[in-house]
Amino acid sequence: MPTVIALDVSLSMRRPVVGSVTPDGTQSEQLTRHHLAIAGINALIDYLQVNSKLEFVALVVFSSLYEVICPFTRDYDSIRAKLQNIEECDKTCVETALHGVNTVVMAEWGNTTACQVVLVTDGNPGVGPMSLGDSLNSLTVKRDSNLFPLPFPYPGKLTVVCISSQQDPGLAIGMPLYQRLVELAGGNSIVLVPEGPLTRNSVTNCFQKLAEVNYVSFQGYLKCGQLGSRILLSPPPLPYTKKTDFEILTGQTISKTLEICGFISVVDVGSPNAISRHLVLPLPTERTTSMQGINLEEDSDTDDNGDEGKTPSFCVLLHGALKVENMAALCLLNSDWYGFIYSWADTKKKSNLMLTVLEPGSDVIPWLGNLNNLGPVDASILKDGESGFPVKPTEKRSYSQNAPSWIRQVGLQSDIQKILRHARKLPEKTQNFYKELNRLRRAALSMGFVELLDGLASIFERECTLLPANLNPDCTIQMGHVAEMLKKPYSRELKNNITPVRTKFHPD
Repeated sequence: MPTVIALDVSLSMRRPVVGSVTPDGTQSEQLTRHHLAIAGINALIDYLQVNSKLEFVALVVFSSLYEVICPFTRDYDSIRAKLQNIEECDKTCVETALHGVNTVVMAEWGNTTACQVVLVTDGNPGVGPMSLGDSLNSLTVKRDSNLFPLPFPYPGKLTVVCISSQQDPGLAIGMPLYQRLVELAGGNSIVLVPEGPLTRNSVTNCFQKLAEVNYVSFQGYLKCGQLGSRILLSPPPLPYTKKTDFEILTGQTISKTLEICGFISVVDVGSPNAISRHLVLPLPTERTTSMQGINLEEDSDTDDNGDEGKTPSFCVLLHGALKVENMAALCLLNSDWYGFIYSWADTKKKSNLMLTVLEPGSDVIPWLGNLNNLGPVDASILKDGESGFPVKPTEKRSYSQNAPSWIRQVGLQSDIQKILRHARKLPEKTQNFYKELNRLRRAALSMGFVELLDGLASIFERECTLLPANLNPDCTIQMGHVAEMLKKPYSRELKNNITPVRTKFHPD
């Protein structure tokens, strides 16, 4: 989940803070709120570097204007370096900061990617027309442009960190405004204030708390028979949520132990509908006697050397086998919930172990059938040597007719012109004429495009008056009959079809 850190660089952030007392009783260096904010951001980056290495982070500074100091990157050292060269500006304007954050996120990720927004300020809401209080009070005023940036145009969570003492009079004024701000943001957004006196340690602990709450990694155990490895899934999988017509189903989570049930060809898996996809990263795993193929006594020298490249890893073995054999591992994520682990390459030179999480259930891939019924590969080979995949559904489905797709006006015009061409060739094209007519009518009713039927009736009535004299009289009779039927409630039912009228030219 990408993160944007918005740092307040207004003049109020340069206010001094009483330094802590050293053990010898002397006063330590004079710190400002800006210094404490830098220390807190570095603590957050340190946590991400250890626990969420794949997290993208961007740094934005703001006062009355905003500036993107560092775009989204995984190079945390570059962010640390740029934090040391930030200059102060003028007054605080939180609305400007949030506009800048939205611009950065929308340009990089769009409106579908969930993002974390960490707003670091001193708790002072500002004064005058650009203050936070003025912005919130103007929400009820209609704005022609520059709408208020909350709620976010993407799934986002706002965390406001106030570098201020809880007894600060300015915080007492700003706290209700910031609470209202996080309520507008939604998504479990919160306001954090350091506990106790305002010191480097209290601010660092506050950011540590933020990191532990918002960046919870998923660490589990991947098991295949007696082999296994501790793994890290990035990004962490979210609890499964499904919206139905009358309720929202939530609460189902992936188990900490993922068990591989078997292996299947990637060609047979295809591209099933998936909830999410995650990178599978190996973690150091303690060796036990239950791990087959590893002699603990012989490999004791490897542990002393501390060389990770020489340490046996089940994930490396699995990745290499799946990549070479072009196979995928069917993995049990929880009770009656499956996923596939496979080798995925983002470039020609680098590949990764990837987990695709399917929807809960055992019958979620139609061409594989019920996953609980899968067995050894020999059992799926038919007598003539062909594979039993894909599994054919028991019910027979007809795909003989393609449904009309009227994305552009020309598509609808061509369908109507096709019907009129058949109408001019009656009675020879009677069957084709009524087949295309009923197909168009059913499509219009399915889309709720009832006006099309009235318009089609008017077209047939007009065509009856413009037909050349050399055409068969059955053309006029059938089109007049169709125009009359399209105006009746009978034609508004999907189950009803318009049939030809009997004439001496078309007795059937």
